[in-house]
Amino acid sequence: MINPANNSQNPVALEMKGISKRFGPVQALLDVSLTLRTGTIHALVGENGAGKSTLMKILAGVYKGNTGLIQINGRTRVFDNPNQAITAGVSMIYQDLDLAEHLTVAQNVFLGSEPKALLPFSIDHKKMSRQTADLADKYDFDIAPDAVVANLSTGDCQVAEILKALARSATILVMDEPTSSLSEKETKRLFKIIKNLRAKGISIIYISHRLEEIIGLADDITILRDGRVVHHEVNAKLDIPKIVHHMVGRELTEFFPPRDVTMGDVRVAVENLSTNEVSDISFEIKAGEIVGMAGLVGAGRTEIARAVFGIDKKIRGSVKLNGEIVTITRPADAIKAGIAYLTEDRKRTGLCLQLPCAWNITLPSLDMVGSAGLLSLKKENKLAAGTAEQLAIKWTSPALPADSLSGGNQQKLLIARWLLTNARFMLFDEPTRGIDVGSKKEIYSLLNEFAAQRKAILFISSELPELLGVTDRILVMRRGKLVANLETKQTNQQEVMHLAAVEKNE
Repeated sequence: MINPANNSQNPVALEMKGISKRFGPVQALLDVSLTLRTGTIHALVGENGAGKSTLMKILAGVYKGNTGLIQINGRTRVFDNPNQAITAGVSMIYQDLDLAEHLTVAQNVFLGSEPKALLPFSIDHKKMSRQTADLADKYDFDIAPDAVVANLSTGDCQVAEILKALARSATILVMDEPTSSLSEKETKRLFKIIKNLRAKGISIIYISHRLEEIIGLADDITILRDGRVVHHEVNAKLDIPKIVHHMVGRELTEFFPPRDVTMGDVRVAVENLSTNEVSDISFEIKAGEIVGMAGLVGAGRTEIARAVFGIDKKIRGSVKLNGEIVTITRPADAIKAGIAYLTEDRKRTGLCLQLPCAWNITLPSLDMVGSAGLLSLKKENKLAAGTAEQLAIKWTSPALPADSLSGGNQQKLLIARWLLTNARFMLFDEPTRGIDVGSKKEIYSLLNEFAAQRKAILFISSELPELLGVTDRILVMRRGKLVANLETKQTNQQEVMHLAAVEKNE
């Protein structure tokens, strides 16, 4: 175990000492210690499966550690459930936000502790709204207490979650991948909020795979690898290469693998595609070509992928594969035609998290694992295991549920699904969102392998460095329209961002 050495003069808000946790044969955490000082931002980083979420769930009362102790402001605490952690001042904001969408911001903030009105069994809604407004004003949050959550942007939903934690007198705030679904503007706003919370004495544990955020925000950094603390240091003494080295235990040279694929004829031609969200979208992708798609949140990138795959209804337009028009009115048509779609949200619209890993892989290919309406579990497990081996998916059994895997392995589970279908055109929507640097590199290498197999790939990403590092061309979307088709080697981040954000006449 590495003993943290923090030179800050701030008093200690939280100490986790010697935390270990085992799930059956898997040692998730071993003798992990972490010190969080009052009014600081402490980054917790590591690859998927390193133990970050397990450690924080122990702090939040979701899990109980097998060994170790937790001290808050010098007092030893034992949490048997999340309510006890909340009472002790610990609140965790998960990557998947936990809000009731049909309720207002104020109703969410005071859910379960609503102020009572004079009449029996009644709620004082005016008081609840006023108290939410006062709390927002105290922390300089710009949000309407009576706004319905379903109508809010993702950034405002983050603010509502933070308000909910503060209303419960949180002094320790855990934020898990808070920017994974935010636009650049929303991200900047969240950073301002986080720094303001720090200035007001709130202690924050910040989990993110976006290392540039860590460098810009954190006071201290703890790095986990394989369930152990491998490094702890003040932020000023670390940079991204050093963090990556400690995370993966090796240097990630040539982070973006070189592109050396000879392209063939046009594999995919999308012509005049229009939906309620996008209009007159046309582009071509050759066999062996990786074409990126850039744009701000709401620009229409995901809507194009959904329309091509038959999820969203097309108003007009056509899709050609190898020069022939394919009729796609539903996803089954797309799968049959040889099109694969890796959704941007693996948990909500990609995987069946409670079903076995093998089932998740074979869902679009059931004809390969049975006949006459009967499935062979033996054949299914063998097929899934063989596909998983090709992608180096780490699991203890294909029969385990998908949610037992780390984020990177869940993402590879989706890729395995489409690898099994032998698709000719692959739509990848934010395939590296929420996964660590090692898993990202593996996915970039897989994209190259698919290109070498003469597949056509549309790669949607909000991270400009990876678009520039992985693709042959970049299509730029703005407000539902395709505004540019750029050769990757002849462009840069500034040009792509300008095209995505600025109207021509501005």
